[in-house]
Order: sequence, then structure tokens, then C-alpha cells
Amino acid sequence: MDDSDQDFTRNILKQVRQIEIRSNRLVSEALAGSYHSAFKGQGIDFEEVREYQPGDEVRSIDWNVTAKMGVPFVKQFREERELTILLAIDISESGSFGSKKRSKRERLAELGALLAFAANRNGDKVSLLLFSNEVEIYLPPAKGQKHVLRILREILFHRNKNVGTDINGGLRFINHVLRRRAVVFLLSDFIIPEYKEERQQAEDLFFKEIASTRRKHDLICGHVFDRYEKSFPPLGIIHLEDSETGETIVVDTSREGFTQEFAKLSSETRTRFEQRLKRRGIDLFSFSTESDFVKILKEFFQMRKSRRNR
Repeated sequence: MDDSDQDFTRNILKQVRQIEIRSNRLVSEALAGSYHSAFKGQGIDFEEVREYQPGDEVRSIDWNVTAKMGVPFVKQFREERELTILLAIDISESGSFGSKKRSKRERLAELGALLAFAANRNGDKVSLLLFSNEVEIYLPPAKGQKHVLRILREILFHRNKNVGTDINGGLRFINHVLRRRAVVFLLSDFIIPEYKEERQQAEDLFFKEIASTRRKHDLICGHVFDRYEKSFPPLGIIHLEDSETGETIVVDTSREGFTQEFAKLSSETRTRFEQRLKRRGIDLFSFSTESDFVKILKEFFQMRKSRRNR
């Protein structure tokens, strides 16, 4: 290994260490309790029997023990707390966009790291899937700091082999490879390739596939966006290039009504997407390349906890 390789390796380890320290601090200060209470376990384990008390459900009576003891006894169960967490992260080229300091992919990497450390702190197994228009990396569920640090290195430094997007392919892979029920965080900008008349068909296929994943797993969508994808500023005549297809167009952003039309279309597209997820019982949280996703994530976990306790 020459000096440049050694410097590169040291730089990687330094960045991993910095994010590890920051993520562990954030988990300790902000997320540990809310993460723990946001998710149900995979099932329930029998713990013991005890004497029946007024208010106990009749269906919980253990009739064999009751017959032997001559008084009613009920079964008690405890929730199985160990979870399997899958971080499914879209690393297609559209994630390289960012109008400020961080790109969408960098923000997804930070979020993935935070979720991995939160899961590890809770004693859960963590798995990683990186996908573009094909599956690029899959790390099976495992526990431990060493495993989490490998996940972190892959999230931060994997160089994608492809630039396109195929979220459906990622979902099909999840449905095939994960046999046990898991908590799946699908992290993406959810920009589904559109080819004019094929747009509706592409959306329908996506929602069909994601509904299948939702039936098998606890599926949560984390949507990252840049502010310019919601509201485009008047910059005059500019050239825009699709980072995945290379297609370019010329747009006059100073044209009267352009910014309003763009914002309206963006809002309608986002609302339709959110509604279609909601109808399928899929949770969603969104954050921008500039927002504090720790605060957003904590509020999301609290919402799930409140819903669970109803």
C-alpha cells in the first residue's frame, strides 16, 4: 500500500469515527427512548402463569393449570423486543443533487448511520441494502459494533456501479431475501423515472410492489428532498440535466408564472404520493437537505408510540 492509499484509508477511518461519535451522542441524548418505544417486537413469548384477577381476559385463562389448582390461573406473556432492522437506501445518481452544503445522498447516509446506531443500542439486528437500478450491496442482519461500523463504511463510501433508479427491484429483493418480519426503512428521494405516457404505469407498478412489502414487513419511508425540488428560484435561462439519463433541457425560470407553476406541480405530486402511501398503511417522514432530521425522526417515533398506545 503506497502513501496515497494509506492517506485515503486514514481519511475514511477518521470520517467513520467522527460520525460514530456524533451518532452515538445523538442516540443517547435524543433518540434512545423514543426509538425503543416506537416499534413492536416480532411476537410474544410465554413468561409465566399467575392467579386470575378481576379484569383479566377470560381467553387468557390456562385451563390445564386451573384444573390442577382448583382456582383460575391466567397465562402471562412478554413482548419479544429484539427486532430486525433493514436500511434500504437508494444510491442512484439523483441523490447527488444538493443546492446547499450537503447532497441528498449525504443526508441519507447520515440518517442511515443514526438509525444503525440506534438499533445497535437497542440490541437489534441491523441489515443494509444499497440499490440503484440494481442491488449493489446487501449485508444480512447481524448485531454488534463491528457490524454497524461496516454498515457505516458502506453507506458513506460505496461507489455506485449504476446511475439509474429501480426502487421496485429493491423492494422485490427485500420481499425475497427477508423471511422473518422486519422493520424496513426505505430511504430515497422517491423520484420515479417518468417517460411521459408511461408515468402512470411506473407509479402503479411502484405502489403495487410497495404494498406487497408492507404486507410482509413494518415498512417506513424516509423521503429526502432539496428545497429547489419544491420551489425553483427565478435564475433566468438555465440548462438542466437529468443526472441518471443525461437528458438536458433549457428552461426559462424567469418566465412569468414559472415558479408558481413549478411549486404547484411539486406540491400536487408530493400530496398524491403521500396519500397513496397512507391508503396502504405505510408511514412516511420527510426531511430536506437542510433540515434537522434528528428532530423530525424523534417526532416520528413519538407519533408511532402514541398511535401504538391508543
